[in-house]
Amino acid sequence: MSTTRRRLSLVLPGALALSLLAGGVSAASPPPSAAAAGPRAIGIEVLSSAPDQVTGGDALVEVTAPHTLPPEDVRVSLDGQDVTAAFDLTADGTLVGLVDGLELGTSRLRAEAAPAAPRPGVSRARPATLTLTNHPKEGPVFSGPQQQPFVCTTARATHAGQLLLGQPLVDNQDGQGIPVALEGEDGSYPRDGRGYPTDDAEIVGWSASCAAQTRTGYVYRSTTDGSFRWLADPAALPADVAQTTTMDGQQVPFVVRWERGTINRFIYSIAALAPVGDDPGSRPDPSLWNRRLVFSFQGGVAIGHTQGTTSTDAMLPPDLLGLGYGVMWSSGNRTSTHYNLQVGGETALMVKERAVEAYGVPDYTVAVGGSGGAIQQYVYAQNHPGIIDAAIPQYSYPDMVSQIIHVADCELLEHYFDATDRDNQKWKDPEVRQAVIGLNGTAHPKNLSAGEVAQWTGLYQLMAAFGYQVMDKDPASPAPALMECKPGWFGLTPLALNPTFTDVQDLDKLAQGADGVEWTHWGDLVNIYGTDDDGFARVPWDNVGVQYGLQALQDGVITPEEFLDLNAQVGSWKPTRDLVTEGFPFVGSPSPQTFDPWSSRNMHLSPDGTTPAARRSGDLAAIGALYESGMQFRGDIDIPVIDVRHYLEDELDMHNTQQSFAVRQRMVNVDGDADNQVIWFMDARPTVAADPTPLAFRVIDEWMANIASEPELGVAGNKPAMAVDACFTTEGDLLASGPGVWDGILDDGAPGACTEQFPVYSSSRRVAGGPYEGGVWKCALQPVARAVNQGLYGDWQPTRAEQRRLQEIFPSGVCDYSKPDQGRPRHLAP
Repeated sequence: MSTTRRRLSLVLPGALALSLLAGGVSAASPPPSAAAAGPRAIGIEVLSSAPDQVTGGDALVEVTAPHTLPPEDVRVSLDGQDVTAAFDLTADGTLVGLVDGLELGTSRLRAEAAPAAPRPGVSRARPATLTLTNHPKEGPVFSGPQQQPFVCTTARATHAGQLLLGQPLVDNQDGQGIPVALEGEDGSYPRDGRGYPTDDAEIVGWSASCAAQTRTGYVYRSTTDGSFRWLADPAALPADVAQTTTMDGQQVPFVVRWERGTINRFIYSIAALAPVGDDPGSRPDPSLWNRRLVFSFQGGVAIGHTQGTTSTDAMLPPDLLGLGYGVMWSSGNRTSTHYNLQVGGETALMVKERAVEAYGVPDYTVAVGGSGGAIQQYVYAQNHPGIIDAAIPQYSYPDMVSQIIHVADCELLEHYFDATDRDNQKWKDPEVRQAVIGLNGTAHPKNLSAGEVAQWTGLYQLMAAFGYQVMDKDPASPAPALMECKPGWFGLTPLALNPTFTDVQDLDKLAQGADGVEWTHWGDLVNIYGTDDDGFARVPWDNVGVQYGLQALQDGVITPEEFLDLNAQVGSWKPTRDLVTEGFPFVGSPSPQTFDPWSSRNMHLSPDGTTPAARRSGDLAAIGALYESGMQFRGDIDIPVIDVRHYLEDELDMHNTQQSFAVRQRMVNVDGDADNQVIWFMDARPTVAADPTPLAFRVIDEWMANIASEPELGVAGNKPAMAVDACFTTEGDLLASGPGVWDGILDDGAPGACTEQFPVYSSSRRVAGGPYEGGVWKCALQPVARAVNQGLYGDWQPTRAEQRRLQEIFPSGVCDYSKPDQGRPRHLAP
């Protein structure tokens, strides 16, 4: 459903400080040439959702009458009941109305000439019908059976000392879900620090769906400290209310109408400027809305089973609200709540549906968000075209799942360096390790906090005490030498793979240890991946045929002997059924027996140092499912994208810079170019001092105005002058921009001006011969002899004995990355 429907009137705000900002199916009329042959048809379109994805019992509908039929002569009915009174005549001459009272399931909407029509001089018009399918507000729409157990958190969400929602609504008396207490007249009840009723509370029922009453209130921005404070009456403004200037130049009191509730079991929020005297009991007055919606997505990593926590900063971003943007948010669109992007996409569709029903169709919808919030933008734009019309992903990755491919290599490789081959002094050099792992490593990591320095120093002191190898540090550095695997990705492999492991501090006892809960990413998405013969979710991760360190061998960084030993002993991850509780530092206290920062107890390792360790074969059904479901971003989007990030490689931050270009390459693979994507880097050396996001909003606004004015030119043909690749100094000054500034990354050309300033690193699978864009789960295999004959090993010409050893290590062959992922369905090939 596209919501870019009107020609935009571009009104750019004044100079913005570089501070963080933070359709449907229509029964359409035939062309004029067809009208002469018979009566013109009336048109019906659902504006708030696709007709088969209506939720909550209502839908915003537009009816268009042919010019031969006056709109007042149109009658609209729902399953035979007249609902014409719900429609108003718009300035565009169409009828728009919120049709409510929809029953679950299908309903039939019909628009026709009223019985009294046609009048003399008015031609007949063919009626139009449209089938609507209504789903519960609590969901699901298409994501399948909902997760149980599920932690309700509405009772703990607060702002400025006031509950945002309160207890969930009672939906059963069978003890399912969490208990709901009898409340006093003031809404209070005996509760603990998490919002749950205490033992002395009177229980009136239970809530399994976590649904809460929708609440609408008002906040204002205070001149005292810039915070948002509650406003009891939007007609009675306090003395400290701030003023704001909207995009069209109006200076108005900074008062925000704030709607909160639950949709698809998650907490949602819709906020926009409100005129003085706005009525909370009626539909919003949109007079101060700039007709632009922002979807505020957020990041993090979690395994679900919870409603999630709220974020006032993301719900109420002052710089956006002050300009007149409407801002949508949901705890279901925080990847710190879950990483099921099928459920997340479904939730986003439902939240936008509610916003459109409340405020009307926007001129466009732009998304913003970092890390997991950036992933959501790419994945949802691919899976649900029209949900957003433009994107500002920050610290992006193409998706979450394909990061697991190389991140799950981290502990395997570091265990080999630290433990298996601990006597090899070469592995004390982080740059040598970097050649094999691909991700950045340094003897002098920068900008680590005092706590991080203490954490990693303590861990490496234990490693040395227990006889493991420690990398050589820079004497001038307070921190030990580190690879990005440790500060960036530490702990995420067990979180994704191990059903016994979860960050229990973020979950309630209701869900912890519950029977049937599999604490893995794959288990969280079992509706997509399905289950294996052991009853666990299928897992696509695979390293059969992967030649770790191949590029390091080709470059002479490691010897053939080291290459062979590395690949013989690096190992793989055990099947889910065999995974056990983690050791220290994840669980328990340190000792030589419990110390296991690599999760090696869950690895397949060589039993004797000579027999090659087994590799793991990914489940082909799981690989096919992640492609079919859209959990993997393939690159198929055609909206304006400004991909922004600070350069954090010196900090070994997990948001490594290669990811923006991995996204670009996937887009090129699909369309032959990525002209709709712009990449901006801002330096963060020595620290983050400015942000390009406000500028990105201005450029997106101009870009969308151009598209509305000349849609025939397409997205790329409407790029404004500033919508080009660029890089900026720490203070926000432009370093370089234009075509070619990122040359040398996705091609073999000389480094561009930005490429020279911002080194981009690699991944374990790329330095093993894989493509830049990553995302290959199961590589095609070729015989070792063919790989040798093709010169895959550079200057090394293996002897017969060495070829036999290669054959022992790779009995089914080695990866041939010239061929596509063997698990990708053929009809999805780019």
